[in-house]
Amino acid sequence: MRKEVVVAAVATVSTVVMAGVLLVRWKKRDERRWRQTQRILRKFANDCATPVPKLWHVAFDLVSDMQTSLSDQSQTDYVMHPSYTSSLPNGTEEGFYYGVNLREDNFLMLRARLSGKKEPITDLDREEVDIPSEVISGTYKELFDYIALKLAVFISINTKTNPITPKGKLGFTVSFPLLEGPAAAGRNVITWNTFSANDTAGKELAQDFNEALEKHGIDLRVSTLVDATLGDLAGGRYYSGDCVAAVTLGLATNAVYVESSQFVPNGRSKHGEMVIDMQWGNFNTPHLPITQFDMALDSESSNPGCRIFEKLIGGRYLGEVVRRVLLKMAIETALFGETVPAKLKTPYIFRSPDMAAMHQDSSENRDTVQEKLMEVFGITNTSLAVREIVTEVCDVVAERGARLTGACIIGIMKKRGRINDRKSVVIIEGGLYEHYRVFRNLLHSSVWEMLGSSLADNVIVEPAHGGSGAGAIFVAAAQSQMNEPASASFDSEGKDDERESAIANDDDPVDMAEWKDDDQTDTASWKDGEVDQMEDSTAEISDQSEISSDQE
Repeated sequence: MRKEVVVAAVATVSTVVMAGVLLVRWKKRDERRWRQTQRILRKFANDCATPVPKLWHVAFDLVSDMQTSLSDQSQTDYVMHPSYTSSLPNGTEEGFYYGVNLREDNFLMLRARLSGKKEPITDLDREEVDIPSEVISGTYKELFDYIALKLAVFISINTKTNPITPKGKLGFTVSFPLLEGPAAAGRNVITWNTFSANDTAGKELAQDFNEALEKHGIDLRVSTLVDATLGDLAGGRYYSGDCVAAVTLGLATNAVYVESSQFVPNGRSKHGEMVIDMQWGNFNTPHLPITQFDMALDSESSNPGCRIFEKLIGGRYLGEVVRRVLLKMAIETALFGETVPAKLKTPYIFRSPDMAAMHQDSSENRDTVQEKLMEVFGITNTSLAVREIVTEVCDVVAERGARLTGACIIGIMKKRGRINDRKSVVIIEGGLYEHYRVFRNLLHSSVWEMLGSSLADNVIVEPAHGGSGAGAIFVAAAQSQMNEPASASFDSEGKDDERESAIANDDDPVDMAEWKDDDQTDTASWKDGEVDQMEDSTAEISDQSEISSDQE
């Protein structure tokens, strides 16, 4: 009996010892995994880093590409589109106007009053209509016929409550279409890429739409279909003659700006200025902080090698980059448990609104992060440390996108020579800017860091006026005034518009030529590594950015 007791005791001790050994091993394994998680995060953050000198590299590369595109598009892969026949409001427009904003799978109809004197929009009526799948997969004419049918009802309802005759023009803007992810599957109508006002395709489509309007008895006409970002610029110009650029920051991205026509080959404009559709989603430079996750995303996309900048800042892609980083951690470090969550392997399942909700979660236990992990990926019971890692990944991706956006906004202002002593307004529209507070704050702070406190107030970044799609109203107003001399952006003698002196001062041929030469030298010096010799202070970087200020 005593022998059996001894054997049992020894067995028990052995079991306890073995359990202790296993616990130690598991603890060491978990520690190794956690250290690997930290290494992945640190490397990713380092690869995404956007210090101010790098931002200036990006800004100057954009300026160089803009100059080349304007002078000789055959010498660059980055092509901008001049809008030769476009017109912008000047704040004197009055009356009721109608607009249509076409999105990927819906469109917005608007009606609003402009009262001139740069007064805000009033009496705004808007209605969003989903486009049936059979219409989306049909032809342009079927799509336009459907829009015209709904527009006829919209006009009929609103004119009964306020029977004022429209001024004859209809603004038609197209929000940049998405060609990536599940939403693009099976659709062959909304696949255009750009709508410059001089674009033949835009005018041909406008003709088709006008036929649909006539068919449904609508006494309105469209001059051309334009990118929605141009509509935002039109809205900005209605309120301020200092508005020189507009940016769309939503699921996709684009930018337009006002250029002096003298710097555009064959650029004839009675207003002395032209709108340039930048298509900046196509911008690329070796100075962009691209990681292994971005390269994998690009190679697996429907357009590999294209729209690289958009894949770094567009709302469609921010969440996808975060997902790919988390998936690597889940596979290599068991961040979410021994089994990799199945939904974490699904491309584009993680959207920017979910990312914003996680990133902006300020609760003590990151409760929103846990809710979103469960809702999107089916991940339960994470520790606070894991939730903090998820938040940090979101922060790295958002910070990179926001700061690169700020750098390219500064690049546009540098191209226009408006940084030193001219105030400039840049309008931004899109859910990424409007609803992602941290992203918006990071963008603003990058502008301040690049310019320093002495110059930052010269670049004013503000949201679009009237909300999403309202640019179509301002496009209609501008087109309605094109044939009315009294309302033209510049009168025949150029004396009555307060913007004439601003344009003249901004684009003086001699000053601009000197700036252009100096800037090219400046850009070259940065590329040759002189930036590395600078002291890392915001003020001195700002001074470098304006190295040709004396000539300007």
